[in-house]
Amino acid sequence: DATTGKPGPKLTGHTAQVISVAFSPDGRTIATGGGDGTMRLWDAVSGKPGPEVDVLTGTVLSVAFSPDGRTIAIAGTNRVTRLWDVATRAMSKSLIGHTDAVNAVAFSPDGRTLATGSDDTTARLWKVTASGDTSLVGHTDIVYSVAFSPDGDTVASSSGDKTAILWDVATGRKRLSLTGHKDVVLAVTFSPDGHTVATAGADGTARLWDATTGKPRLAPLSGTTPLHSVAFGPDGRLVTGGRDGTVQLWDADTGKPGKTLKGHTEAVFSAAFSPDGRTVATGSADKTVRLWDVTSGKAHTITTPDQVHDVTFSPDGRTLAIAVGDYTVRLWDVATRTTRTTLAGRIDVAASVAFSPDGRTLATGDSGWTTGLWDATTGKNRMTLIGQHADEVTSVAFSPDGRVLASGSVDKTVHLWHVALPGPAEAIRTICRAAGRDLTKQERTAYLPGRSADPVCPSQA
Repeated sequence: DATTGKPGPKLTGHTAQVISVAFSPDGRTIATGGGDGTMRLWDAVSGKPGPEVDVLTGTVLSVAFSPDGRTIAIAGTNRVTRLWDVATRAMSKSLIGHTDAVNAVAFSPDGRTLATGSDDTTARLWKVTASGDTSLVGHTDIVYSVAFSPDGDTVASSSGDKTAILWDVATGRKRLSLTGHKDVVLAVTFSPDGHTVATAGADGTARLWDATTGKPRLAPLSGTTPLHSVAFGPDGRLVTGGRDGTVQLWDADTGKPGKTLKGHTEAVFSAAFSPDGRTVATGSADKTVRLWDVTSGKAHTITTPDQVHDVTFSPDGRTLAIAVGDYTVRLWDVATRTTRTTLAGRIDVAASVAFSPDGRTLATGDSGWTTGLWDATTGKNRMTLIGQHADEVTSVAFSPDGRVLASGSVDKTVHLWHVALPGPAEAIRTICRAAGRDLTKQERTAYLPGRSADPVCPSQA
């Protein structure tokens, strides 16, 4: 009590030193950050603990409420400043740019700007108005796989914490946790009707869950090897890929195994059905992609320079995207069995690839902490999404309407990006407004090759 000097409630719960404390603007809540890597909220009157937020890695050095009390800025030794939404209890944004520990954070009086100070000897000012994007925080280990439900209302994620989580896309809140695997859960997907979630784990089982209740539909589908991949066909059949190179078809209604597809000699990291369900594509550590005829079990083999991390068909089934460990992503023509194009200018390995529902854009989840959006016809980069993940991106998936992209990461989070791409004219207007000037000669050459030297920005004409 600041008037009497008498102590009030003691807030106990942190397991290491408490380094930062902050009151909410209304004085009812206290936020604390400490050496245990968590930010905690407390009732300022009773001292009762509220939500606890794992900030993923490192020590929390500074916490601050926004002036309206709706957002908390959290910074620390992991160099990333995160914004946490008090209402949804989810991360809303990550601010990446400092190259050393971030020691201090402070909001401007209007709440639109955040100042940060760092051991890298710089202070930075960030615009923190809402972007509509959402970070989903709840896993305690690497997120290996993400998938949208067919209606787009739910996104599923699987993790090294031996669980899968179903998230509400609109609110960013956890709907259900799927628990039962005895080892890391390496893949997750929805059935075509959205009623079932399938997971594949390093415990050697695939499991089918009721998407509404989270309860198992069947006994675990047991194999003889850890499972890296799982996919549904359009008719509801299931395929899994194992660490020993085995590709197994399953009857998802009964849980009984179907045809076993043998040919790979090392782990099968990815499996995907063609849209017509007649073909299964698999990618393996044995540096091959195989296209299996589901009826006959025969395969066409594509040899690659390095291990294959992911494969996926375009919505029309004419193109197969292949993510290879040599930094390339190749778009393969299924009819001619030739490489149609290779994504240009890539500098990171892609762990995951996903086509937009209209087939015009390919997303890549990259080792450089970024997600790329590429023109599926020309192979040129359309946009790079950066600044939300603090480690490698492991998985990407588009929502059914193509407006949201989910990305999972080694940083234990899932991020939902709003990815409506502007047309060229709109993009130029946006750049001009942001820059407040016309493009330089060098910028026109780099970004608008072939254009005349006339002013680009209308206001500069």
